[in-house]
Amino acid sequence: MNKILSYLGSFKFWKDLFIMTLGMMIAAAAVYYFMIPSKLVLGSISGLSIVISNLFAVAGIQLKVSFVVTAINAILLVLAWLLIGKEFGAKTVYTAMILGPMLELWEKILPYEKLIEPGLTSVMGDPLLDLVCFVLVVSISQTILFNINASTGGLDILAKIFNKYLHFDIGVSVTVAGAIICCTAFFINPFRIVVTGLVGTWMNGLALDYFTASLNRRKRVCIITKDHEPIRRYIIEKLNRGCSLYEVKGGYSGEVNVEIQALLTQDEFSNLMNYIRNQDFHAFITAGNVSEIYGLWNNQKRRVGRGSKE
Repeated sequence: MNKILSYLGSFKFWKDLFIMTLGMMIAAAAVYYFMIPSKLVLGSISGLSIVISNLFAVAGIQLKVSFVVTAINAILLVLAWLLIGKEFGAKTVYTAMILGPMLELWEKILPYEKLIEPGLTSVMGDPLLDLVCFVLVVSISQTILFNINASTGGLDILAKIFNKYLHFDIGVSVTVAGAIICCTAFFINPFRIVVTGLVGTWMNGLALDYFTASLNRRKRVCIITKDHEPIRRYIIEKLNRGCSLYEVKGGYSGEVNVEIQALLTQDEFSNLMNYIRNQDFHAFITAGNVSEIYGLWNNQKRRVGRGSKE
């Protein structure tokens, strides 16, 4: 109990709560201003629920779409808790609960009817533009939430399960989960509508991968130099990052040098390069982008032990 109370009073809890609320406000804006007016049909739990409801109706069993949505989301939330983790499950419960109120909030702030010009049927006035705007905005929301181990619920839970156990990129996971759901719509919808949903789901996956990679991008820098000691000290003492040292031998010259490897943010990498230039060290440097890091990396700067690699 004390641990729970301590967490509720921590900066991390309130920061995550703010980020989740902001992320869901963005998601609600995408749904309210682009999905609802244009009646977009994409791979989602709502779409799957419509299919299931219609299939049961054919069999003579009446199931409301709202009931099916609630039932599927309840099952997915339990799976999120069991398969992904309690933190992800708890955060997703919160985000799923506030989506409805957020839609009503946007309706009160700025009804979409005021943005639709005379003669048009949606905010953008073109189904393709509505689709592109919806995908871009909702992908930003998904990226924000996935980055703090949360989601918008529904389809995102399936995507997170695929991401964790099948090791797909998160964008690919969203595409696969959405495509499976979209294909179920062949039972009840025209071919054109289903293909539109598939294209939108594919675009969502691409945009999500792009935003995720941009948000998580780090620099993997490799420095081969005889002046490794001052550079090592600068990385650890000034940048508060870890690094690894390797002894390397030149294939042409036969000289023995030390290679320093470190993972840095873009700002830290720029500072390191300025330091090396100002000190006029003789060094051979390569750098590349890294979008996924596992292990000891911490987004907050911290002091780490000598010789460790984050």
